[in-house]
Amino acid sequence: MATVVTKTVAPDEADMRLDRWFKDHYPGLSFGHLQKLLRSGQVRVDGGRAKTNDRVHPGQTIRIPPLGVDDAGGSPHVARPAGARGSAADELMAMCLYEDDHVFVFNKPQGLAVQGGSGLSTHVDAMLEALRDTKGQKPRLVHRLDRETTGVLVVARTRLAASKLAGSFRARATRKIYWALVKGVPRPPQGRVSTWLAKDGGPTGEKMKVARHGDDDASHAVSLYSVVDNAGPALAWLTMRPVTGRTHQLRAHAAHIGHPIIGDPKYFEADTNWSFPGGLQNKLHLHARRIVIPHPAGGTLDVTAPLPPHMVQSWNLLGFDTDLGGEAEPDEE
Repeated sequence: MATVVTKTVAPDEADMRLDRWFKDHYPGLSFGHLQKLLRSGQVRVDGGRAKTNDRVHPGQTIRIPPLGVDDAGGSPHVARPAGARGSAADELMAMCLYEDDHVFVFNKPQGLAVQGGSGLSTHVDAMLEALRDTKGQKPRLVHRLDRETTGVLVVARTRLAASKLAGSFRARATRKIYWALVKGVPRPPQGRVSTWLAKDGGPTGEKMKVARHGDDDASHAVSLYSVVDNAGPALAWLTMRPVTGRTHQLRAHAAHIGHPIIGDPKYFEADTNWSFPGGLQNKLHLHARRIVIPHPAGGTLDVTAPLPPHMVQSWNLLGFDTDLGGEAEPDEE
């Protein structure tokens, strides 16, 4: 039999709007139904009446009448395909490199979008619904990777962890290292690329272009690179570090210095004398190899992701030794 329950606002829920608190705990509850319950006094905060836009504070108690939805966000009125939640959870956990009470770190495969877009029904953000905790909290994205980029993706498990991790990204207190295979061999072998980038629709959809300071929507972007090894004059393995975090930043910067990333459908424009090397797959060779970021509970989170299959194949074909990568991470002078 359904009964009235009381829940206590957690420390990481400080200053949340009441309607958002219910959305996090009971995703199946409609906004209209919540408003009716509040107007009739069935939902109360610390024993008093409340409104949807009231802010809640740690330690406050919320009276919750029978809602017809469960703690995990399910609703008897919403049909879900049998096993759908489990399969998404299993798929995510197969990608998991690290987890604790505050974070997940996944090794995102190529072709899986992080967020939804036109024509996309499968993406990491939707899959995270399957990992709601016992309080109904859905893990939160705190940064992004392009759909075709592989590697380290950090996801917060709690609201407080999300706030702290997002703050670290904004403050550039993170160190993100990418591995890339590029056309040609950059000179000098270590460098800093500093440009302004702006959106450019282009024939292949959203793309970034090098712009001038003061152009509409132009943002400053800084990347560092270091040549680790090369296969003659045709191909080079770079470690790359984005100091800023702009859309397609490393891809646009690699192309800007004349060394586009192999397999990049948006930024690679091969000349007539260049042919795609035999034995390499025509897929984007850009991998988020490592991230070092302050852990939301203290200390440092430092996680490395193994190469995806198509890059393993290329590294083996070209005779690159993966052990060399850690010795050539780019840094500011």
